[in-house]
Amino acid sequence: MKKNDIIIYGCVILGAGIGLIIDHPFPGVLVGLGAGYLRQSFFSKEK
Repeated sequence: MKKNDIIIYGCVILGAGIGLIIDHPFPGVLVGLGAGYLRQSFFSKEK
């Protein structure tokens, strides 16, 4: 597992948690996945 993948996994878990709170876990996972990819791309460009 790469260090950058942890960012995506964390965002997916966070999105799933927020989705469970609002009773829509799957859209929450997808939003978290998208946010994770965006954060990963921003962090990888800084290096």
